[in-house]
Amino acid sequence: MSGELISLPDVIETEAQLDDLLALPGPALVRTMAGLKGDLVILGVAGKMGPTLARLARRALDAAGSRRQVIGVARFSEPGVRERLEEWGVRTVTADLLDRQALDKLPDAKDVVFMAGRKFGSSGQEELTWAMNTYLPAMVAERYRDARIVALSTGNVYPFTTVESGGPTEDSPVGPVGEYAQSCLGRERMFQYASARHGTPVAVIRLNYAIDLRYGVLVDVARKVFDGEPIDLTMGYANVIWQGDANAAILRALDHAASPPFVLNLTGPDIVSIRKAALEFGEMFGKEPILRGTEAETALLSNASRYVRLMGGPTVTTERLKRWSAEWVRGGGRLLNKPTHYEARDGKF
Repeated sequence: MSGELISLPDVIETEAQLDDLLALPGPALVRTMAGLKGDLVILGVAGKMGPTLARLARRALDAAGSRRQVIGVARFSEPGVRERLEEWGVRTVTADLLDRQALDKLPDAKDVVFMAGRKFGSSGQEELTWAMNTYLPAMVAERYRDARIVALSTGNVYPFTTVESGGPTEDSPVGPVGEYAQSCLGRERMFQYASARHGTPVAVIRLNYAIDLRYGVLVDVARKVFDGEPIDLTMGYANVIWQGDANAAILRALDHAASPPFVLNLTGPDIVSIRKAALEFGEMFGKEPILRGTEAETALLSNASRYVRLMGGPTVTTERLKRWSAEWVRGGGRLLNKPTHYEARDGKF
């Protein structure tokens, strides 16, 4: 249920504190991890969310008194990520997932979280985007056809909708804009095909947008206000969620994996106005935001009602996320320099 994280600070001052908060397991997640029938394999563990999700899983297993392993798989091209995971008790395996032989040699598992994918840099290298987002899922779905699989997808598979609509539900028609979003729908279809063919229990997670203070929509807006950069208001609204809440929901989705696949919009229930957020950050910083353009009638949105109903919704409110983001930017907290490009309306990333 909501509210499982307690004693939330007013300010997050260090990366160590941030990483700790992103990996605090609540009772519901501990119950899910206690129910694992084997080791947990996380594919694509070295991305933006993977390390803290793997640590959260490890902590939840420890809290459950379980000796199951958390096995994180990636190429580990970024220095220090593998070492940090090992320090957190996560077993790591280095592999190029697009190498079928390497994929076949990976440890067997009863539970798999698929986080590998490609978004930024997609324009100009569309073939690699499709390989990562559609071809690889087909191979993974075959390799782990006897496991429960939670597959990360994106709210980009939906068309733009009006704020008044509340955003698409999981039963709404898809309508991806651009090749990145189309390839992500391809990812979903490959897991759907495997589920139909082999009876593989699958949960598809349509996420947008996670915030961990080193990146995220609110961090993007706060930084632009603080640095005096213009903010494009055309994509005037967005959904956001604390990455710690997103991590927990992804892992808890193992309990909901089914055939045909279970689908979950994973985001916060609030529709955030970019204009309002910019003005609020301006007040916090004592700076006048530079706003450009006007809000379009539609935006990329998702309806989070199923997530709220099944899992209680996020433990960190949108207002707290704004305060945390502002203080992180004001204090010079480290950023990943990976903008979300939430303002893109042409589907090109």
